[in-house]
Amino acid sequence: MTCYNTSRVAVTLAKQRLMTASYDYYQLAHPEEGVSGGFKYKTVPHVTLKSIANNEPPAQEILYDQPLVDSKKKRITGPFTVEAVPAPVVKSVDDLGQKVTEADNSVARSGETLRQSHWRDELMKTGIRGKGGQTIEFSRLEPLPGTSWLHADGEAKEDEPKRVVVSFGPEHAPLEQRQVARALEEAQTLVPRPKLLIFAAFQFDPEAAKDIDELNWPGVTLLKAQMNADLLTADLKKKRASNQSFWLIGQPDVVLRKAGKEYKGKYVVEVLGFDYYNTKTGGIESGDTSKIAMWMLDTDYDGRSMFPRQVFFPMAGEKDGWGKLAKNLKGEIDLDLIEQFRGTVSLPFVPGKHRRVAVKIINDRGIESLKILEVK
Repeated sequence: MTCYNTSRVAVTLAKQRLMTASYDYYQLAHPEEGVSGGFKYKTVPHVTLKSIANNEPPAQEILYDQPLVDSKKKRITGPFTVEAVPAPVVKSVDDLGQKVTEADNSVARSGETLRQSHWRDELMKTGIRGKGGQTIEFSRLEPLPGTSWLHADGEAKEDEPKRVVVSFGPEHAPLEQRQVARALEEAQTLVPRPKLLIFAAFQFDPEAAKDIDELNWPGVTLLKAQMNADLLTADLKKKRASNQSFWLIGQPDVVLRKAGKEYKGKYVVEVLGFDYYNTKTGGIESGDTSKIAMWMLDTDYDGRSMFPRQVFFPMAGEKDGWGKLAKNLKGEIDLDLIEQFRGTVSLPFVPGKHRRVAVKIINDRGIESLKILEVK
């Protein structure tokens, strides 16, 4: 299934529905050959005047759009991937031993471009949406001359105006760790010093997101803003101040700890919620788990692709999420485990060879955040 310019909410719903749906199982024509042997189909008699006149049994017509259902069996979704094009390349150059074509990050480092001008105008018009209807609004936003990694300079509309600088990510690649470092270097040379440094991108490299979340620059707050994919089709969308083109991304509050004594050598992950930027107070506040639609745990993260070993739906009711699948499969699933998969604490697990775990959290707006934890 290929989707272009699909909204983040639609992608999240598709993941949940694929994982929790069940399907009819069809009778096989030749069970020993599997699906390649074909199915058994419903047949109907084809009565003609000739067959009636000759008193012949009518020929049977096969209805190929109506395979016979085996009511004793059910099908569920097998393994599937959710991919972006192009995929980020994070393999070390030292490991490759050959020249590598770099990802297209020209929009992020080439200075003023028409695309950046459009993004800046949209940002000025719509602001950045935050938690609970909060918004970072700007009184001015203009190009910042003399810099390659900082693309906008402005002031936030507040009682005490704050200087804000913005770094836009690439158009067709994730915002990388290098851009975070270079933008930070340029921001440190600015006088007066900015109070907010905002990284806005369609996609964040996990290590870059980690640097933004964990960096401590006294007096300066670093924020991540998710850019709506609609900005890639600007000529097809009306320009309104009500557009939700930029969203603040909260920082996942996740804890990795050893499991109980009965689970020797195993660990558990607990999701405590999101840490959000309060646009009114200018501080970081802890949020709860009430708005987490789905979270996934990779117990052996390789630094390239996330392979969820455990998937949870905290907002799902008894008849939604895994509960829906449990109802359809009845006695084939442990109901106690289904209840745990509606929570915020993982099942005990043994860390993989990479000694890293990744937790991806998706909130009710479809915005994803990735937290990488080292197992020590």
